[in-house]
Amino acid sequence: MLETIDAAAILRRSLSAGGEFAEIYYEAGASTVVVCEDGKVERVLSSADRGIGIRVISGFSTAYAYTNQLDQESLLRLAATVSRGVRGGVPHAEFNLCERRVAPGFAIGIAPDSIELAEKVALVNRADRAARGFDKRVRQVMAMYRDAQTKVQTVNSLGEFHEDNSTATVFIVQAVAQEGKVTQTGYEPVGAARGFELFDATSPEDLALKAAARGVMMLGAQKAPSGPLPVVLSSEAGGTMVHEAIGHGLEADLVQAGTSVYRGRIGEMVASELVTVIDDATIPNARGSFAFDGEGTAAQRTVLVENGVLKGYMYDRLSAMKDGCASTGNGRRESYRSRPIVRMTNTLIAPGKSDPAQIVRSVDRGLFVKRMGGGQVNTVTGDFVFEVSEGFLIENGAVGEPVRGATLTGNGPEVLRKITMVGNDLGFGIGTCGKDGQGVPVSDAQPTLLISGITVGGAG
Repeated sequence: MLETIDAAAILRRSLSAGGEFAEIYYEAGASTVVVCEDGKVERVLSSADRGIGIRVISGFSTAYAYTNQLDQESLLRLAATVSRGVRGGVPHAEFNLCERRVAPGFAIGIAPDSIELAEKVALVNRADRAARGFDKRVRQVMAMYRDAQTKVQTVNSLGEFHEDNSTATVFIVQAVAQEGKVTQTGYEPVGAARGFELFDATSPEDLALKAAARGVMMLGAQKAPSGPLPVVLSSEAGGTMVHEAIGHGLEADLVQAGTSVYRGRIGEMVASELVTVIDDATIPNARGSFAFDGEGTAAQRTVLVENGVLKGYMYDRLSAMKDGCASTGNGRRESYRSRPIVRMTNTLIAPGKSDPAQIVRSVDRGLFVKRMGGGQVNTVTGDFVFEVSEGFLIENGAVGEPVRGATLTGNGPEVLRKITMVGNDLGFGIGTCGKDGQGVPVSDAQPTLLISGITVGGAG
């Protein structure tokens, strides 16, 4: 699309009142969503959308506007509107646009748009039947299928012209089990930057049975104990810990705003020497991966914490300009309607050297967390609260009975310093991360971890 318009003229109009930087962001996408609830297909939505956003950065402030009227005159008018957001300054000098750089993209086995809608509907019906057939105590089931294929182009006043094409597929099953007055929920997602081949490795029935089994098992679980305990976080738990306890606090915009506990601490020990934290958008086919971020910066692997020492932050273009450094490729946006902001991609704690089974055997009495639920963090203080969706007591070095209603409460830097064993495994979880009203796809990962002591909230 951008190759068919006079992008240079639009950029010049955007900078006609001054400003240090301007960009044009084009996005065209198509998606399908199918939702089955309570045995009925409640929603089938196929949609397509495309539009352009224009941004000017001036004095570390942003002017942004977007449109889906994509002819040259409409875009020139939009550029003039954006230029009025600039206060003073000198009009930008001439520039030349480079040749378009197109990312090869990740290998996709089966493009979702090559699959008939009826086959996508059949997936959610299969999941619904499998979950309901698992146990009569499964009372409610929700199954959702979603695919998206997106083309993105970015051209800017530095002359850079990038294009990225992506495909993503997600499937989620939620099963609610009830017995008497006790209600428990099992949740199982899968998703990646892949096409319909996602279901070659994982069937809807597999996901449904896992979700149903989790909900039913937790009906008979005893109430979780409360108080300080050693906690083993399984690699299956997903990366809620790394995402919430440290990830958001290392986003440079929060650091610069003074709302991060990690501000001014580069070079300091912020975690156990066993802990290395990485944000990596280059992992092939991972849910948070891409070739170029929402500003056209190439995807990167950024070491944030190395052997417990804080090495740096995640940057987009604007926050990098403020700190006089380069973007780390973490400028992301939900769509062309959104300005880019600093966001995580695939964030993980790197594997260590310990055998996961040995980690469990080292604990006399504690909590084994197989699955984490949601979490919240105060990035100013680092204090967090996480829900445990599937947990078990550890007794005499062995995983014992399931417990329900557990929460983990602590402070990010303090808990990360209490990690005393790091497993040689690595498990990924997927999600959609919300910030400033935008949601973007991410994944998080961690090995099996032993936290020597953390406050467990429970009723037992």
